[in-house]
Formats: sequence, structure tokens, C-alpha cells
Amino acid sequence: MSNHNEKYEKLAEVIRAHKAQKGALMPVLQEAQNIFGCVPLDVQEIIADGLGVTLSEVYGVATFYSQFSLQPKGKYVCGVCLGTACYVKGSQKVLDKLCEELKIEVGQTSEDGQFTVQATRCLGACGLAPVMMINDEVFGRLTPDEIPGILAKYRTA
Repeated sequence: MSNHNEKYEKLAEVIRAHKAQKGALMPVLQEAQNIFGCVPLDVQEIIADGLGVTLSEVYGVATFYSQFSLQPKGKYVCGVCLGTACYVKGSQKVLDKLCEELKIEVGQTSEDGQFTVQATRCLGACGLAPVMMINDEVFGRLTPDEIPGILAKYRTA
């Protein structure tokens, strides 16, 4: 979708199409996420007005489900597992190093739009603890010292 207005027009169409349905909020949020890549506050307000629900209801659903993002995600989404096995083996230190290297906090996206940092629950790779995923690539048995080198590969990509 090329321009800004087209996205808002598409959102208005989606709201019109779902308005009469019970439980319209989830499908409308999902479509909005597809259109905008996230569901920022202005989009939530439009959805609330359009569906005749409160902003707090829209915000509640948008923040409860991890599939929704309130701000744009980076090109590379870095998820560090904080599940028990990874945590015990030092994943918090890996996460701290990642945040330090990217100069952002968990849940934020770097200024250049390249990286988003997330703390995740168990990724099902406990044998490789501690584990981090960058998009679909899994990195296991990590130490904080390895983070700069891993990020360097993506920075040049």
C-alpha cells in the first residue's frame, strides 16, 4: 500500500464490513495489523469509534494478545527466551547484552528500524538453552559475548 490515506481508507472498509458482527474487534484488529504493520493509538481510536466500543476495550485486546504490536516492528525481531531452562542458564544476561548493544529496552525498536527486542516464553528448544531467535533463525547455547558478532551479521545484511 503506497500512501498513508489508502491505509486509513482500507481500515474504514474493514470496519464497515465487520461492524454488524458480534465479536468484530478481533478480526478488525487483525486486519488493521496487516494494513499498518502495528496498531498504534490513532488506529485504535478509529477502530473504537467505528465499532462503537471504548478505547480501553480496544487497547485491552491489542495489548493482551502478543500477535498485536503497538509500534512498528524492526526488520529483525530478536526474541530471547526467558523460559525456565534458558533463564537458569543465563538468558537474562544475554537479553541485557542485546538491549545494551542496540541501545533499546525490551519491546522497543531501534532508531534505524532494523531491530526489535522481545522477551519470549519457552521456544521449545530447551536443550539449546539459552536461546534467541532472530526472525526464523535460532541461536542456541548463547553467551552475552556472542551478541555483538551475531548482530554484526544482520547489520551488514
